[in-house]
Amino acid sequence: MFANLKSGVAATTLSLLATGAMADSWPDLPTAIKNGVSGQSGTTAVIGLGSGGDALFSMDLADPGAGWQALASFPGPVPSGAASALVGGNLYVFSGSGKVNADDVAPIIFTDVHAYDLATNSWAKLDTQTPAGLLGATGYALDDDRIAIFGGYNKELFDQYLNDVLTTDKEAEPEKWQKIVDDYMGMEPGDYRWNSKTLVYTISTNSWSDLGDNPYLPNTGAALVESGDDILLINGEIKPGLRTPQIKQVSFSGDTASWQQVAPIPTKAGDDLSEGLAAPYAGWSNGALIVAGGANFPGARANAFAGQWFSHQGLTKTWNDDVYVRLNGAWKQVNDLHEGLAYGATFTTDDGLLVVGGEGGDRKARADSFLISWDGEKVNFTD
Repeated sequence: MFANLKSGVAATTLSLLATGAMADSWPDLPTAIKNGVSGQSGTTAVIGLGSGGDALFSMDLADPGAGWQALASFPGPVPSGAASALVGGNLYVFSGSGKVNADDVAPIIFTDVHAYDLATNSWAKLDTQTPAGLLGATGYALDDDRIAIFGGYNKELFDQYLNDVLTTDKEAEPEKWQKIVDDYMGMEPGDYRWNSKTLVYTISTNSWSDLGDNPYLPNTGAALVESGDDILLINGEIKPGLRTPQIKQVSFSGDTASWQQVAPIPTKAGDDLSEGLAAPYAGWSNGALIVAGGANFPGARANAFAGQWFSHQGLTKTWNDDVYVRLNGAWKQVNDLHEGLAYGATFTTDDGLLVVGGEGGDRKARADSFLISWDGEKVNFTD
């Protein structure tokens, strides 16, 4: 679950193809951001919210020397783990989680939709609500008028869980508190009722529809990467604490979406099972698909296979430094990141993947940016 909630989750990582320019150095964010929103159109990159509060920033990837520019502040309760997409000069922000009032006991999953207009540097709350809880969901612009959204937490169940666990005194009523946690965390994946529809928001009509059901278990915290006319949804959670190694390829035709599994990331050397990753960084460089970082609980999938559905109970959360490359259809593990990272944003330039923000094993939000590029033999890192 998102890293800044007491129960812990994953954030949406967005990676879209764009053009950019090689830089000698990439500027850090003015504010550290994890579990935020991001979007990219051409050479314009936008990131904000999440742990960054109401802050939003943009940068021209073709002119990184100009740095990140502060934009208008978000106007309402700040969402964490919202879905987002940048379309037609507007950044659309869907759902997420947070407190309506600062003194509220527990956060809730929002159903609000906001749009930021880059031309006027202004926010607007749209007269619509999401048809499902979209905490941890992934957004993707199908075209200039439609945004598809995949996954998302069930609002009713998650709001109730957070309220119950945060209004029960763990010290005074330890058995009651533990039962609340065990009952929620011990459910099988399907019992969480996460959003399984490929939801579509149409901008021109301010309306919702869908492209059918995801035939696999819905998940949150997947990395999204374009692949020709299709997209890849890479890993993510299928329930709190349990990741999936699946990579799903989604094709679009008219009012339908077609799904299939493709080759997963290989099992890490020395491991019996691939744990899968929440919120890794992903995108293309020199014809190679790169997946880097991400968080998981080693041992959780083995517990799940054994029927222990509170699968991450007693396990240590790990922020991975692994980097995988898929070239000509085959995956291989290559040299590592400088540290384990997850829950940030990925922007794709002509020269590689620009990794921005996120968090490491200390659980602190990061402000740094660096480029990951593939040279045919290894990945290189440019700060």
